[in-house]
Amino acid sequence: MTQRGRAGARPGQGPGARRRRDDEQPRVPAAPRIDLAAARARVRAVIEPVVAEAGYDLEDVSVARAGRRHLVRVLVDADGGISLDDVAIVSREISSALDAADETGGEVLAGEYQLEVGSPGVDRPLTLPRHWRRNRGRLVAVDGLTGRVVDTDDEGIVLDVDGTPRELRYSELGPGKVQIEFKRLDEAEFDDEDDDEGEGEE
Repeated sequence: MTQRGRAGARPGQGPGARRRRDDEQPRVPAAPRIDLAAARARVRAVIEPVVAEAGYDLEDVSVARAGRRHLVRVLVDADGGISLDDVAIVSREISSALDAADETGGEVLAGEYQLEVGSPGVDRPLTLPRHWRRNRGRLVAVDGLTGRVVDTDDEGIVLDVDGTPRELRYSELGPGKVQIEFKRLDEAEFDDEDDDEGEGEE
């Protein structure tokens, strides 16, 4: 996860500021109170074209207060997934776009902010056709069914439920959830089998 931020002037450092005694705890100002929903919309409007131009899909944007700054979390994804290098690249592009928006006079966020860019985890619900396409071959649960996604197209998916294919249209699907699969013990390979066999030999 890449973190980037913007730092403003430190409070209490201007001329005439009262000196703090050594035993005093520094006072950390809270982040300016803003309409978080409106700020989220402004951030999304600025960064969505940048993310799309870089070849990624903007999956989610959230803005929250975190002490004296705001925390901006951005989730991006692409077919085949994204690497840490991809995250670093798109993070720089997003940061530059937000800075450019501020410089043109349209402040997106008041005060300092921290930017975190990452990719969706397996716990993210499958709600769009591209989500289902990117999870082809995986076990998912949706609308009371659990099966493997064997095919997807523009209309819907084919889910293998206990060996029976089920065709489901996107308009009929609720949010899907990827199921974590653990390898069966009898299918696991143990590299130390040969070592165990030779332990009793003199």
